[in-house]
Amino acid sequence: MLEEGFPCSADPDAKVLILGSMPGRKSLDEQQYYAHPRNAFWPIMASLFEFSADIDYEKRLGMLRSNGIALWDVAHRCVRPGSLDSAIRLPSVIINDFEAFFHDHRKIRAVCFNGQKAAELYQHRVVPTLPAGSAHLPVLRLPSTSPAYAAISFGDKLAEWQKILNIL
Repeated sequence: MLEEGFPCSADPDAKVLILGSMPGRKSLDEQQYYAHPRNAFWPIMASLFEFSADIDYEKRLGMLRSNGIALWDVAHRCVRPGSLDSAIRLPSVIINDFEAFFHDHRKIRAVCFNGQKAAELYQHRVVPTLPAGSAHLPVLRLPSTSPAYAAISFGDKLAEWQKILNIL
């Protein structure tokens, strides 16, 4: 089944764009980015930007926006049985409109990826479609916050994700 992702959460003056690949099953069901209770995304963001990971979802999004963070996914639509990035059927991927995004968000300094699949999709499917200025933005691949990526600890993930603060 073709699944559809979420709209971008961003203020016009956002400085960092964080991209996932496509929301997982729990996120799609809840209609919230990173809704799986064991996903480390919100605890990491809460630590970086000093808010409680337990606050209301809209307030969490607002905390990111107020700190210059835009949140989105590379895929607008795709077929992915389950939640694993490895299950994304690449021929089915329809990417989001990044040309329009970068036109409307001219202060973006860097694009950060929540995991390898988001970085790969962006490099192969998005960069070739972008105007030169947007195509040459610095990129940073960060460790996936997914509970399926257990190769490194929460503390190590947090240490890597802190690199965003240097961009802001």
